[in-house]
Amino acid sequence: MSDVYITHALRTPIGTAGKAFREVTAAELGAAVLGELAGRIRSDVEDVVLGNCMGPGGNVARVAALTAGLADHIPALTVDRQCASGLAAIQLAAVNLAAGVAPGQGTSPTPPPPSSTGGVVLAGGLESASTAPWRFWPPVGDAEPKRYERAPFAPADRDPEMGAAADSLAELYGITRERQDAYAARSHERAAAAQADGAFDDEIVPIAGHATDERIRRGLTAQRLAKLPAVFRPDGTVTAGNSCGINDGAAVVALSTTGPGLRVLATASAGVDPTVPGLGIVPAVQRVLARAGLSIGQIDVWEFNEAFAGQVIACCDALGLNEELVCRQGGALALGHPWGASGAVLAVRLFSQLITQQNGRYGVAAIAAGGGQGTAILVEACR
Repeated sequence: MSDVYITHALRTPIGTAGKAFREVTAAELGAAVLGELAGRIRSDVEDVVLGNCMGPGGNVARVAALTAGLADHIPALTVDRQCASGLAAIQLAAVNLAAGVAPGQGTSPTPPPPSSTGGVVLAGGLESASTAPWRFWPPVGDAEPKRYERAPFAPADRDPEMGAAADSLAELYGITRERQDAYAARSHERAAAAQADGAFDDEIVPIAGHATDERIRRGLTAQRLAKLPAVFRPDGTVTAGNSCGINDGAAVVALSTTGPGLRVLATASAGVDPTVPGLGIVPAVQRVLARAGLSIGQIDVWEFNEAFAGQVIACCDALGLNEELVCRQGGALALGHPWGASGAVLAVRLFSQLITQQNGRYGVAAIAAGGGQGTAILVEACR
């Protein structure tokens, strides 16, 4: 990939649905981060690319950009790869910048290359489970319209609910309940320690009077988690405690063809069997490592989206990666999973650890998505 850098990275605090940001729309969450980023960078913004899953439709990225006060001439694009949307938006922006085409410029044979203007693209994701509109299938005959909680991710016979799929994946890979609870407790312990140490402070944009992540539980232990019942099937191992929450938040990075920052060495998206969607991380990570010519042992910071403890552990086992190396400052089990924003949150976390805290050279962020997909990015710290 030609030189593309993440030069700035910010996010909102992550709120629990119905609580801190219960009246804050997805566009307003995104606008808070976009506005702060635009004020910090010294280059013109060329485009905005944001991922979203459950917003009101239309082009929520454009609404967020205008709400943030960005100029009318700056275009915006909304991306939907379900839970991978935020990281897919960053992938799209990076690939197009590397090709000399800002995403909003299309494929014209003579687009002005971003490097000649010094401009940047703001990319990430935003999600408000609290304010997401209700959706309904149209009525058939005299029947009432039927509400649905989510859109289809795959054909009906290959489209399990995410929790049920996580239970099946844990069973397939022999991931015990004890191992899942230990992983979840560790995520909260790490996030609580990082929060206390101020590790999140520089990456968070306060909004609606809140400046800290809402879900982190200090003192949560595997023994306490072991008391929770299985949620998705009587003999299952997936519980409310070793699963992520339902959350609100936004995260955005600034991408440029000039550094310093995180140089984007490789990006990838991949597909897997939609009945085990959580495995999407595995081929995406394998592809970015191969494209960058690096091995697992060379990566200093790993950020996987922790949708379910068993799912992350299964991906680590499939990759031959020690699970304790993943999310060393806590992950989505503790911080929360604001669907369309979560992939971008991972990119912000890479920036904080590799640039702000200078905790290594190489980092990988990866996230799985419904329908059997995964997206990953591999970066190098260039300070």
